[in-house]
Amino acid sequence: MILKFRTMVPNAEELLKEIVPLDQLDEPMVRVTADPRVTRVGRMLRRTSLDELPQLINVLRGEMSLVGPRPEMFSLVELWGPEHRFRLKVKPGITGPYQVYGRADLEFGERLAVEREYIENLTLLRDVRILLMTLPAVFGRRGVH
Repeated sequence: MILKFRTMVPNAEELLKEIVPLDQLDEPMVRVTADPRVTRVGRMLRRTSLDELPQLINVLRGEMSLVGPRPEMFSLVELWGPEHRFRLKVKPGITGPYQVYGRADLEFGERLAVEREYIENLTLLRDVRILLMTLPAVFGRRGVH
């Protein structure tokens, strides 16, 4: 179970089906600008990426790594084709290529490309580089919706 501060209303999953019908998506990725499910405090936590802090506990428990593909909603993973499932072969990360190369500004294909390239070329040096690139991405709020 991935820990995270709650930034949405309690019935957010049910409301998502009303906002974005998952069966009608062009690609298995959801972007909702000005998401009405996010609470006022949740918006602040998300803008500053403080909602990710509890995930450090997941890293200490060995369930996540500091760097890797972001965890995905189960409802979206069910929509993935076999060609997308390579992301599930590595532990999810608190940060990763998706965060530093565009976040929500990336299309699904672009996201898959940067994550595949990362997974196929894992190195400690690359992880350190992504960790360092995360700071300006977070503080610059690139790709945050």
